[in-house]
Amino acid sequence: MHALDLEAMHALEYPEHFNADYAIRRGIDYRVYESEPQTFYAKCTQYRISCDWLIRRKYCWEIKRYNGSHTCPRSSISQDHFKLDSITIAEAIKPLVEADPSIKVKSVIAEVQSKFNYTISYRKVWLAKQKSIEKIFGGWEASYEALPIWFEAMYAKEPSAAVHFETMSCYQGDNLVPNIRSYYPCIRAFRYCKPVVQVDGTHLYGKYKGCLLVAVSQDENNNIMPIAFAIVEGETSDASAVARSNGAWSPPRAFHMFCIRHIESNFLRKFKAPYLQKLIVNIGYSRTVREYQLRHGRLCERGEAYSRWLDKIRREQYALAFDGGYRWGHMTTNLVECINSVLKGARNIPITALVKATFYRLNELFTRKKVEAEARINAGYVFSEIVTSKLHANQRTARNIQVNCFESQNEVFEVREMSSDLEFAVDLRQRRCDCSKVQVDHMPCRHVFACCANQQLDWQVYVHDVYRIDQVRKVYRARFRPLGNPTTWPMYDGPRFVPNSFLKRVTKGRPKITRFLNEMDRKMLRGPRCCKQCRVEGHSHSRYRQVGGSSAGSAAQNA
Repeated sequence: MHALDLEAMHALEYPEHFNADYAIRRGIDYRVYESEPQTFYAKCTQYRISCDWLIRRKYCWEIKRYNGSHTCPRSSISQDHFKLDSITIAEAIKPLVEADPSIKVKSVIAEVQSKFNYTISYRKVWLAKQKSIEKIFGGWEASYEALPIWFEAMYAKEPSAAVHFETMSCYQGDNLVPNIRSYYPCIRAFRYCKPVVQVDGTHLYGKYKGCLLVAVSQDENNNIMPIAFAIVEGETSDASAVARSNGAWSPPRAFHMFCIRHIESNFLRKFKAPYLQKLIVNIGYSRTVREYQLRHGRLCERGEAYSRWLDKIRREQYALAFDGGYRWGHMTTNLVECINSVLKGARNIPITALVKATFYRLNELFTRKKVEAEARINAGYVFSEIVTSKLHANQRTARNIQVNCFESQNEVFEVREMSSDLEFAVDLRQRRCDCSKVQVDHMPCRHVFACCANQQLDWQVYVHDVYRIDQVRKVYRARFRPLGNPTTWPMYDGPRFVPNSFLKRVTKGRPKITRFLNEMDRKMLRGPRCCKQCRVEGHSHSRYRQVGGSSAGSAAQNA
C-alpha cells in the first residue's frame, strides 16, 4: 500500500472535517459523490481538466483507489470557495457581529478575505451574518414568542410602564392558531422636557421586515430624550398615532408641524428647481412676518406655480413667524435621526433582543445624565452651558440698544438698535418681541435684556423653566428597575406570538433597498463620480493628480 499524505488521511479518517476547513486552508476543492459509514468517494472539481486527484474507500480501512495529491493549480479554484459556506463564515465572524451587530457586509467580506484568502459573494456573507446573529441573540421566530414574556416581566417590576400589543390572527389552513411600548422613566421624563415631540421610523434589517418608530423630545441642554417606541409593519396610515388618536393630538392640546427639510425635498421632486431650494428653506425659517412676506414675494416672482404649491400648506405648520412658538425653533426631525446612535446595531437583531437593547441602553443613558446634572448643580450652575452661552451673547449685544418705556407698569417698550436703526416693540407681560426670538426660543432676546437693564428687572424671570438645571435633574431622576433572574418572572398565560410570514425577507438574491429614495438621498441617487479632467469614473477633479497619475494623463490626451 502507498504511504498516504496528510490530505488523504484526513479524507479517510475525518471526511466530515476535511470537507471544509482542510480544503479551504489547502486551497483545493473537490466533490463528494458518496459518503456513507462504510464508503467514501470523492473527486477534485478539476478532475480530468487540470488534476487527477481521486480517492475511494470501502469498508473499514480498505483503500480501493488513490491517485495521490492534488496537482491542480490554485488559480483554477474559484475565488468563492464551494466549501466556504455561510455556516463556516458565521462561526468565523461571530466575535465581530457580537461586538457590532450593525457591521457592514463589505467589512465582513474584507475580514473573510483576510482570514481565508477568498473573496466571497455578498449574499453568502449576508446569510452568514444572519446566522451569526441567530447564534448570539437567539432564533428569530423564538424571539417573537419570548417578547410578551419579557414585557410581562417588565410590567410586573414597574406597573406604571405602558405596554400595548396589537396582533393579527394567525391561521394554519382554515384553523385559527391559538406592538407599541414605552418605558415609565421616559414617560415621567417628558413632563420636564420641551413640549415638542418628533416622530420618525427606521427599518429593521433582520430576517423579518418591519419598522421601529421612535418618539423623542429634548431636555434643557439639547439632549435627546426618547419617549416611546413602536414596532410596526411599516410607516403606514394604520400605524399612525395621530390618525388614530380621536382628536387627542389636535389643537388646542397638540399642534402638528412639518419638517422643512421634507417640504424642500417634496418641492424639488415636484418642480426640479434646485436654484429655489434655499429660498424654500429660508421662507420656513422666517422669524418675522416681514421676513416671510419678502421671501414669499421672491418666490412669487419666480413663478406663480411655485407659490401656489407652497400656499397649499398652512403657513402655521412650516414657518416660524406663524407657528406661535409651539415648535421651539425645531425646523427638522434631526432629533429622531440622532437617537439612532443610541440604538446602533439594535435594528439588526431579533425583536426581543432589540427590546432588551433599548431597555439597557436607556438605563445607561438615564444613569449617566443624572450624574452629569448633579455635578452641574453642585458646581452652582443655574442653566446649562448651551443656554448660558446664548444668554450671555444676547446680553452683550443689548448694550447698543435705546429703550423707551410706554407703560407705567414698565412692561411695554419700544427699542431701537443703534447699529441698524431698526425699531422693535417689546411686551414683557406677554413675553413677546417683534423679532420673534422670545416666542421661538422661549428665552430673552437682546431687546428684552435691554429693557430689563433699563428698568433694573431680573431677566431670569423670562427664561422658561425647562432651561433650568434643576429641571434636568427631574428629567433623569426616574429609575429603570432590574428584571432579575427569569426564574422569578411571573408565569405568562397569554397568546403565542409568531412573526408575520409575509414580512420574511427573500432567501435568494442580494437584499434590496426598500426605501423610496428622494432628493434627500442624493448620494444614493447619483451615479459614480466622473473626473472632469480625464473623464474616468471613480475619482473627482480635485483628486486627479493623486489617483490618475500618468495613466490619467494619457487618458486625458486620448480623450
